[in-house]
Amino acid sequence: MRATKGAARNKAKKRLFKAVKGFVGGRRRLLRSAKETLLRAGMFAFRDRRAKKRDFRRLFITRISAAAEMRGLRYSRFIHGVHLAGIGLDRKSLSEIAIHDPATFDVIVAKVKAELQKAEARLKKAKSA
Repeated sequence: MRATKGAARNKAKKRLFKAVKGFVGGRRRLLRSAKETLLRAGMFAFRDRRAKKRDFRRLFITRISAAAEMRGLRYSRFIHGVHLAGIGLDRKSLSEIAIHDPATFDVIVAKVKAELQKAEARLKKAKSA
C-alpha cells in the first residue's frame, strides 16, 4: 500500500487558498493560478517595501526643501548646514518639524545660517592666506 500526502496536502491547499482570499476569478479558485499569483504578489510586496522607503525619503526632501526655501535657503545648503551645525536630526524629523512646529524650524534655520557663515569665513581666510 502506498502512502499519500493526504492531510498534509489538504492543509497546504487550505493555507494557500486562505492567502489568496480577495483575489479575483481563477486566481482565487484554481490551485495553479493561485500559487502563481501568490508568488508574484510576494515579489511585488518585497520590491515595494523598498520602494516605499525611497518614496517617503523623496517626500521628506520635498517638504524640507519647500520650508527651507521659504526661509531663504536652498535644500542642499540647508542639509550641509545641518551637518556642519551638528544637528542630529534625520530628514523625517526635519520634515515633521517644518510642518508641525515652524517656530522650532526657524531656530534650526538660524543655527544653520550661522554655521554656514562661519564656514564661509573660514574658507575665505584659508584662500587669502
